[in-house]
Amino acid sequence: MKLNGLSCFVIAILLQNNFTSAFLNLYLSLSEVQRLIGLVAELYYVRNGVVNDYALNYVVPIPSKIDALYFTWESLSNQQTLPYTIITESSNLQALPTPKLNISSSGNVPTTVQTFAVSLPCSGTVSAEVDIKIIINVTISRDNVTSLKFQRHKICFEYENANTYVSIDSIPAYSNSANIFYVAVLCALLLILTLAIFVAFYYVRDKKTRRPPETSNGPTTTFLASLPRNSINTSSYGSFRRMPSYSLIDERSKDLQERITELTVQRCRVRLNSVIMEGTFGRIYEGSYTNEDGQEELVVVKTVTDHASQVQISLLLQEGMAMYSLNNKNILSILRVSIEDHTAPFLLYPHNNNTNLKIFLQKCKLSAEGVSHTLTTQEVVDMALQIIHAMQYLHKKHLLHKDLATRNCVVDDQLHIKVTDNALSRDLFPSDYHCLGDNENRPVKWLAIESLLHKSFSPSSDVWSFGVVLWELTTLAQQPYIEIDPFEMAAYLKDGYRLAQPINCPDELFAVMAYCWAMSAEERPSFMQLHVCLQEFYAQLTRYV
Repeated sequence: MKLNGLSCFVIAILLQNNFTSAFLNLYLSLSEVQRLIGLVAELYYVRNGVVNDYALNYVVPIPSKIDALYFTWESLSNQQTLPYTIITESSNLQALPTPKLNISSSGNVPTTVQTFAVSLPCSGTVSAEVDIKIIINVTISRDNVTSLKFQRHKICFEYENANTYVSIDSIPAYSNSANIFYVAVLCALLLILTLAIFVAFYYVRDKKTRRPPETSNGPTTTFLASLPRNSINTSSYGSFRRMPSYSLIDERSKDLQERITELTVQRCRVRLNSVIMEGTFGRIYEGSYTNEDGQEELVVVKTVTDHASQVQISLLLQEGMAMYSLNNKNILSILRVSIEDHTAPFLLYPHNNNTNLKIFLQKCKLSAEGVSHTLTTQEVVDMALQIIHAMQYLHKKHLLHKDLATRNCVVDDQLHIKVTDNALSRDLFPSDYHCLGDNENRPVKWLAIESLLHKSFSPSSDVWSFGVVLWELTTLAQQPYIEIDPFEMAAYLKDGYRLAQPINCPDELFAVMAYCWAMSAEERPSFMQLHVCLQEFYAQLTRYV
């Protein structure tokens, strides 16, 4: 099977040899993978009894418009039955009721290839991010039960009313793609025949000139609309439809495939110069790009090293495209993308003599050479106001950042701040991210309490992170909660403990930070309120200068 170079991150998953006696196959069919991710390939969770742990741990994002998931399975055991039970869970029952199955929740794994469906329509009453769990327990013997846990992440919109609900009874149960084709053709022919008889009868009865009957394209298309749709475009960009680390809670006008296509430039038009930053598998270069007018522009290029995995390459593209087409003076949007087969992708950003804000702040500390720049309280507040301006714009566009920190901001010589995406941040700033046993590197010490406990994100959780950013600005990028073990952070915050007031930090400024760290999200200020508060404080500072 030939896969598109950059879009095989799901299919090129390294199988871990975690064997189970459950001799079965369980996978997503060609049509389902293409519908969800845009790839022309099958994705096996269990192949000939071998469990793909990496695939199981991968949290698949589900677009809001997709209301059903389809799994294909078969038992390969000829000597015994394989009893199963299926449990479905929703983290937010108000936004998405408990998913339903179109098969029994318990029974025996079929001995022929069959597909079952899980219905997960949004209620339409609230906007929320919902974590969905599907747990399949396969019993081999009395003392041997294999548990397969699938994780999905779906965003529901309030304006999508409950009329979009798809009844589980209406979800087609089909065994394979060939059956779909034959059923579709048969139904189309029957519909055409019915229309032809009706038109002929109408013509004979009324002796009027009849309109030409509909061609087979109309009925066939109508019937197939209820089946999993296949993507027409199977280019290498198909795999980048997944939600990035930013949360998209509005319907943007263009498909991600089209966005990448619009931004793609030939590799020969990009030139790499010096390395600015380098991690284990990521690099940031200073370079140049020849635009459509033949002029060279200075750019910053984010890319990965040759030993980077396909998952890391995909994350680079997904997270880099998160701020596509945003137009704000305090946001650094991606400029161009260069993608060619068998080579690492290049993400191009405007240069503008920007420096990573965290590194800049660390250089402001005393050193053997003296102080590179002494920040005043007025400058700190001004930078904070610029970050607030960027976040107000993001939230106006119904975007959540979810990783707001000084490492994800840049600053120029005039202290102009731009908020960036978090592409490569996990690699370039590994000490800022921690895995709490769930195979997900997260900025634990920047997360709001609800994000840490329930992976729940909202504008209020971004406000919490802004409070930590303000603390970073006043401490010249010290590590927050450096003495606290990442696994103890949730208990530490639940007990009411917070970051201490930095030395030389005005009480007014620390009060703003503490306000951002309220336990209840409803008690935290909005970015508009923060802007008013800090603007008044900034006016007081300038009044006495």
